[in-house]
Amino acid sequence: MADPSLRSRFARSVRFEDDLPIDVRDGVWLALAVLPALVSVAVYLATNPYPAYGAGLYAQIAREIVANGYLPPARIPGYTADGVPFAYPPLQFYVFAVLRDIGVGPVAVARFLPAVAVVAVQVPVYVLARDLLDSRPAGTVAAAGVALNPQILEWHLSAGGVVRGFAFLYALTAICAGYRLFTTGDLRALVAGVVAFGLTVLSHPTYTLFTVVSYLLLWLALDRSLAGLVRGAAVGVGGAVVASPWLLWAVSTHGPGVFTSAAGTHGGIGGGVGAIFGGISVYSLVPLLAAAYLLVVRRDLLLPAWVVVAELLFQQPRFVYTVGTFALVAVGFDLVRRFSLAERLGRTLGGRADGTDWRAAGVAALVVVASLGGGTVLAYQNTLPSDPSTPEFLDDEAVDAMAWAEAETPPDATFVVLGDAAEWFPALTQRTILVGMWGVEWEEPEVYEAQTDAYVNASTCQSVGCVETAMQSVDANPDYVYVPKGRYTVRGASEVQFGTLERSFEASQRWELAFENDGVAVYRSLARGE
Repeated sequence: MADPSLRSRFARSVRFEDDLPIDVRDGVWLALAVLPALVSVAVYLATNPYPAYGAGLYAQIAREIVANGYLPPARIPGYTADGVPFAYPPLQFYVFAVLRDIGVGPVAVARFLPAVAVVAVQVPVYVLARDLLDSRPAGTVAAAGVALNPQILEWHLSAGGVVRGFAFLYALTAICAGYRLFTTGDLRALVAGVVAFGLTVLSHPTYTLFTVVSYLLLWLALDRSLAGLVRGAAVGVGGAVVASPWLLWAVSTHGPGVFTSAAGTHGGIGGGVGAIFGGISVYSLVPLLAAAYLLVVRRDLLLPAWVVVAELLFQQPRFVYTVGTFALVAVGFDLVRRFSLAERLGRTLGGRADGTDWRAAGVAALVVVASLGGGTVLAYQNTLPSDPSTPEFLDDEAVDAMAWAEAETPPDATFVVLGDAAEWFPALTQRTILVGMWGVEWEEPEVYEAQTDAYVNASTCQSVGCVETAMQSVDANPDYVYVPKGRYTVRGASEVQFGTLERSFEASQRWELAFENDGVAVYRSLARGE
């Protein structure tokens, strides 16, 4: 059954037939919605001289696109002996390629470009929350919650945000258009939905699924008519048409099996179900409780259903945290209304006698304080020795070691790189790493799992024999092994090397030291020679 409370509140507040989705009344609230995103970006850039996580494969793909005259390359060299298939949705890699082509360095792109998406996505987040909750202040508070959530920022503001941050932007824009489409039938919303959904399909498969599921829920809660179903299907078909050149190229180049192979990695569809059986985290429990409140007390259907589906369908919690933010704000504003807190505050502070809307001022102050407080928490978290949300894969010593590898080793030299700097290694050296899972998800799942196991096992070894065993598990026989010193990360998790592994390599008759600085030692294989 459609959600009449949502539809009636929507009809009272906004008349899309006459107005644009954003007008002058949204100006202050939208500016406040953008503020916390600017704070998060500023904190991240100030505390991360190198991009968090990795975008080395992305940089290598962009390089190959430029080298191939902007035609899509079939495979990307440098990652495993045979390279990896290029079957990723290509849009953001072409953006990366253009930036590289005009002279922007790959590390700079990975550090700064995601910030553009993190700030820009505040617009659709605000608009969607405003309309769902029938309140501009609520839209601003919801946008602030999304902008300051460390888990959401972790995957959108870090280097991977080159793709994921923009996929999030396109997906939320498409969902905004879908809300308007199912409540007004406006043709402009249909066109906007087609374009935004097409961009989403061309950016990231998981965000594409999130958009499709969201459209189905919007139709069920807000429309549930045959005409509405046709309009929603038109967005899906139109988006597929926008993405069809890439889809046809990928299938003809790699075969349809390349997509089923990737679907079997990273948790796959329905990955959240397994997480529930393993125990729901308190952070996921909070939005579920908010959803239960809205369902039982308010009899609302859309937000509760959306929260539950996001929790069950996606292993990545950033989706349920995003939707859950809307639900939490809805609960908060409902409690304020039910207990007449806003009216009491207005009377205490003088109401509107002096022309000031103290309730609106209170919300604005809340957002400003939350931005400052949230920024302080992010700064503390980002500067911890074992930074849990924005770990850097590169540092000055790693970049120095990679510059040596590019300048002093043969172009066909092969490496095994321990630690997460491995993802950046081919992009910054144009040398091949034989062990690593980046891009291998487009091969068979068994290959991906074998490479992942070999990489993790080798990167956490304390002896040369252990490293050699891990390499042999995937038949890797490199010319060089890159060993980080001190603190480094493995799949984002902090590790510490106290020198045991370097001493083991130095004592071995099969390896000799080829390069060393304060953070890295590189060993040459004596069996393979130069």
